[in-house]
Amino acid sequence: MTRTHMVVLPGGGYAEHAAHEAEPVVAWLGGIGVQASVFRYPLHARHPQPLKALRAEIRRLRAAGARRVGLIGFSAGGHLAGLAALAPGAAPEETVDFAVLGYAITSMETETYRPSRLILLGEDASAELRRSTSLDALVTPDAPPFFLWHTAEDPYVPADHTYRLASALAAGRVPHTAHVFAHGPHSLGLARDAGEAAIWTTLAEAWIYEQA
Repeated sequence: MTRTHMVVLPGGGYAEHAAHEAEPVVAWLGGIGVQASVFRYPLHARHPQPLKALRAEIRRLRAAGARRVGLIGFSAGGHLAGLAALAPGAAPEETVDFAVLGYAITSMETETYRPSRLILLGEDASAELRRSTSLDALVTPDAPPFFLWHTAEDPYVPADHTYRLASALAAGRVPHTAHVFAHGPHSLGLARDAGEAAIWTTLAEAWIYEQA
């Protein structure tokens, strides 16, 4: 996997970058033999600024020799990862080969986790804009493989976000796996000492090896 690179996108509601979802995730990936780096995308920025910045980073990595580029994002970082993987308009050198999304915001059409939507889209976002930034509405049969995980108890980003995306991936016959663990709060990161949810890294490791 020497020519596979994973980009880590920490969460934080598009208002901050959660430290425990950044370098510790790079360290975990390095420990399983996957080259990775954190990308701190623009905060308090309107769409499509964060997406454009991430696509520029993907271009940079490919120019530096990465053959395959995967994304791993958490919460709002998961939303951005999904946009980069699914939104139309990416140049060939900006494509995403696979994506891992942890307790991601996937829909801008629901009223859950409204603060992120207001930062990214504004108070008066049209129905069209909200739909065009909702991952489940962007899935096509050409979408890359996804690994999704969430907890059923998440009080901030309900597991429905993962169910919506998983259903769309299934309908599009896109390769994917989805794990929803019974217990655990939002923002678990690597979820060490978090009960059953702690196994997500083991499951993801095997899946990443299949993709890379």
